[in-house]
Amino acid sequence: MKYISALIILFLLTSCQITETIQINPDGSGTIEVVQLRDENSYMQLGEQNLMAEKFRDTTFVFQDYITKYQETFVRFCKSDQALFREQANVKMHIKVDPVQMENFNTVSFEFKKIEEIPNVNESLGLANSLKENYPISGQFFKIKYTFDGMIFKRNVIITDQKKFDEDKKNAKEFETKYSKYKLTETYTLKYYFPRKIVSFSNEKAIISSDRKSLTLEFQLSDCWQNPEMTNLEVVLE
Repeated sequence: MKYISALIILFLLTSCQITETIQINPDGSGTIEVVQLRDENSYMQLGEQNLMAEKFRDTTFVFQDYITKYQETFVRFCKSDQALFREQANVKMHIKVDPVQMENFNTVSFEFKKIEEIPNVNESLGLANSLKENYPISGQFFKIKYTFDGMIFKRNVIITDQKKFDEDKKNAKEFETKYSKYKLTETYTLKYYFPRKIVSFSNEKAIISSDRKSLTLEFQLSDCWQNPEMTNLEVVLE
């Protein structure tokens, strides 16, 4: 599992653009979508593209489809792991790999009635792979909690496994040093859309739209791995 974790960090730190988009409706319902896009120009700089024979893949599924399809595997997991899978039941995923068109991305989305319902979508694909391949769950060291009371929106990163966080942080730093000579695209962007105008926001680097109903906030992905809590945000609406 440490090897798999290291590969994930390598992928994210050397060639990835992540965009997290949330749309909140007037009644508090909405959608979240997280897109991970591999930047092929960055990837090719590293000479990594020949390490695996990539095949065309374009698949869309809901997590519940995996629970049903791999039911025999599902029941072998412990009750707590099964509960994690069930939390993801309504999460939708789209994975596309096209070596000819140089496309490689995955999209995870979830529709909510209340924003507090959002599961940990950052580990949705990892959980799906665990269920499909029947290997132990290797959870992330953090979860993101969202709240919205009609006036105040909050995004808070919570460290759930300090030991794993320290290990991944160390690995991330080593990878960052190793690939520092390359000009790589590695961004984490937040795009949030609100039902009313924004009065104030906690991060001064956020860019507010002309109608003051949405904001965009961009980070370097490597910085997020070192300090994920830097992505915390509070937005107050009128």
